[in-house]
Amino acid sequence: MKEILQKLYEHHKLTREEAKGTLTEIAQGAFPAVQLASFITVFQMRGIGLAELEGFRDALLELCVPLDVRGQETVDIVGTGGDHKDTFNISTLAAVVVAGAGYKVTKHGNYGASSAVGSSNVLQTLGYQFTNDGDTLRRQLDEANLCFLHAPLFHPALKEVAAVRRELGIRTFFNMLGPLVNPVQPTHQLYGTSSLELSRMYQYIMQQSGRRFAIVYALDGYDEISLTGRFKVQTNEGELVLEPEDLKQPRLSQADLYCGGTAEDAAKIFMNVLQNEATPAQKAVVTVNAGLAIKTMQPERTFFECVEEARESIESGKALNNFRKIVNV
Repeated sequence: MKEILQKLYEHHKLTREEAKGTLTEIAQGAFPAVQLASFITVFQMRGIGLAELEGFRDALLELCVPLDVRGQETVDIVGTGGDHKDTFNISTLAAVVVAGAGYKVTKHGNYGASSAVGSSNVLQTLGYQFTNDGDTLRRQLDEANLCFLHAPLFHPALKEVAAVRRELGIRTFFNMLGPLVNPVQPTHQLYGTSSLELSRMYQYIMQQSGRRFAIVYALDGYDEISLTGRFKVQTNEGELVLEPEDLKQPRLSQADLYCGGTAEDAAKIFMNVLQNEATPAQKAVVTVNAGLAIKTMQPERTFFECVEEARESIESGKALNNFRKIVNV
């Protein structure tokens, strides 16, 4: 590690192979915490390169516990986190709504590292039982169109850095990796990123993968369609910048999206949305993100049609009833 750190301190970037090898050694517990913290901090100072991001991803995918969904087309809806906006769990709710609309969802997530309440925090509060048992997850996918992959159960490599990440309490390159290392490697992906540079790297990686994707970056820093301002969407077909009004949606404020500060508060909002008792703002932001995920799977349809399908999933009770097949709420 000392040689790698020296190279990084001298402002050199790692090759894809060096990045993969270093993270593999980290996963094997080869380095003390102080060196891990130093390694992570370097990338806070100067950002991560494309080859480095690809190498880290290669290592985590090689080391992960696989989940075979036996050829089914599935979608993941996930943000990088780290936007420090403390929103409620929009992407996780969108996943439930999309599943209620009849699409298969393999949602990858984790506890919040730099946000108040992560995807796994709210799901655990609601009583979802995390597992990496393939039969259980495939059964959930068959019965409810939905299963949740709790990252620590699938990525033992992350255990070696979990304590350091918690102590640092800031967004790290592991936030950037999370969406890329879903063990299913689903056929469709909706990513949210909190930086324009990262969205461009994701776009390059996804273009090489041959999978269908949409990448969202809100110009005011959110890692989802926040409806608080302009946002960029990059897809297989190209990219465009939109305003909330272009989607016939209201313009929201940060306060409209606040999670409440605790997992219990976030869980209450979660259930309010599924029970169609949420505020208009909460419902709007969930339906537009779910709508984009549906459009990623149904590119021939209009975005407005897909948003309406997401809205119907909530208003008909399908999203809630579907969720109750895997969570006793």
